Amino acid sequence: MASVLTLLIGILGGVAVGIQTPIASTIGKRVGSSAGSLIVHVSGAVFSAILVLRDPEGIRQINTLPAWTYIVGLFGVVLYLTINYTIPRLGATTAIALIIVGQLSVGLLIDTFGLFEVAPKPISGTRIAAVVFLLIGGYLIIQ
Repeated sequence: MASVLTLLIGILGGVAVGIQTPIASTIGKRVGSSAGSLIVHVSGAVFSAILVLRDPEGIRQINTLPAWTYIVGLFGVVLYLTINYTIPRLGATTAIALIIVGQLSVGLLIDTFGLFEVAPKPISGTRIAAVVFLLIGGYLIIQ
């Protein structure tokens, strides 16, 4: 049952990205990319602060984080800016497909080499086939 719950939570994350992407694009079109990025990240900080206030224990451990982890927000900005660039030119489906292709490709590299303190998971023929099918699916979705 825990595995099913974990899978459903993973799908929920994908649904969130699917909904967030066109909303972020709308914000960017109306106020510009830089201001839009600020709105997205400040609103995210507010919602995160509400969660932290409900369970403040984790924030007390902030001093244990390696310095390199603080660049994480940069990737949110990059994602937001790419959304604002791609959706008006390619549409939501294509933009999200490209994001997914990028996410899964880099995820495979992270797993294979155990980067960022992720437990290594060796590359296999099955995983390579999955990437090939992913690329084919990405290509077909943008046609």
